[in-house]
Amino acid sequence: MTPRADIDIRTLTEDGLREWSRALHTGFLRTPEVTDRELAARRDGFLPGRTLGAYDGERCVATFRSFPQDLSVGAGTTVPADAISNVTVSPTHRRRGILTRMMAQDLAAAKERGDVVATLIAAEYPIYGRYGFGPATSTSAWTIDVPRTGLDPRWAGPADGGRIDLVDGADVRKLGPDLHARFARRQPGAVSRDEQWWQTNTGLVRFGDSWDEPFYAVYRSADGEVEGLVSYEADDKWEAKQPHDTADVNWLIAATPAAERALWQYLCSIDWITKVKTGWRAPDDLLPFFLPDPRAAKLVTHADWLWVRILDVVRALEARPYDGPGVAGGSRGLVLEVVDADGFTGGRYRLEVSEQGVGCCTPGVRDAAELTLDVRELAALWLGDESAVRLAALGRVREERAGAARAADALLRTSRRPWCPDIF
Repeated sequence: MTPRADIDIRTLTEDGLREWSRALHTGFLRTPEVTDRELAARRDGFLPGRTLGAYDGERCVATFRSFPQDLSVGAGTTVPADAISNVTVSPTHRRRGILTRMMAQDLAAAKERGDVVATLIAAEYPIYGRYGFGPATSTSAWTIDVPRTGLDPRWAGPADGGRIDLVDGADVRKLGPDLHARFARRQPGAVSRDEQWWQTNTGLVRFGDSWDEPFYAVYRSADGEVEGLVSYEADDKWEAKQPHDTADVNWLIAATPAAERALWQYLCSIDWITKVKTGWRAPDDLLPFFLPDPRAAKLVTHADWLWVRILDVVRALEARPYDGPGVAGGSRGLVLEVVDADGFTGGRYRLEVSEQGVGCCTPGVRDAAELTLDVRELAALWLGDESAVRLAALGRVREERAGAARAADALLRTSRRPWCPDIF
């Protein structure tokens, strides 16, 4: 076994991408082969200084990549985020502190850049809490039994004057970015999609040699405004001369409830489709209740999704909107003792909310703490998805003043739950 000190953490150059990609495949249990097409795609998106590799001699045994991201906190506001992806350690080199070293290096660089948070999608739950990450959003997925929905099988289009059209990948690359920007402005937890995202999800950039083009459908309102887009695939399954096809949704975004409703009804109206798999949706999605019989949508997954690591408590708490001033009992502030073992942003803070729902966070206050919590628990509360009362009951936050957890919920919880539609 190679000693920990002999494992070299390097910042990657383009010349090392093939070996690094091979280690990435190994960590994710894919075939180790790296195609020229994949290598070209990785070079196209390569950011100098943002890709790390761990090397035992000249063999790459762990991978780590980050990239700039904007994270929506709602009300048209975003914060700069350090998005972390492609994290692997080869099975021959586990439990040697390699990930800890790469994470520390990346988070320190993110703090220095001025990123407010770091983000990631966790493949396994237990890994990232020890680095200060907490689950800030969750996701759900349903399978719709179309014949049971109660929807009119004769439906031929929206009744609101809008229309649905099939489009191709070029249309999606043209129409999608503006629609997504409008959607993300109102959706806390949504993350930015760069040009490569649209290229990859429409087949222009491919990480593999095969590509099955999906169907794309766009919803336009009565005045011609693009308000929704969906990407989906379908299988071809028949039994006893009866169709039992499934529409599998890759992603669906909508700027209005009308567009969302119309796209789901469209998917459920396609001839031969008897099931619709929704893909990853918001945990409080409107979908089941669009259906005359909501029980036709069977919940098949509910899990944590976007994990957040707060690097700047002041900017994080001041960036997000608040539904109303103050907290229960008339107080306008709450004093938080934030524990951060890595030293990025711990301390005592006073959060105050104005009549207009604008937050002001003051660091280094001398007031007695009312709620003590680790930075990872603050991340779970920050976008409004988690309850401080629940965390207190679990022993993960500590009330220093009776009722402080309820006060935190009155400040931080949101009327709709945050949601991140993307995996990265």
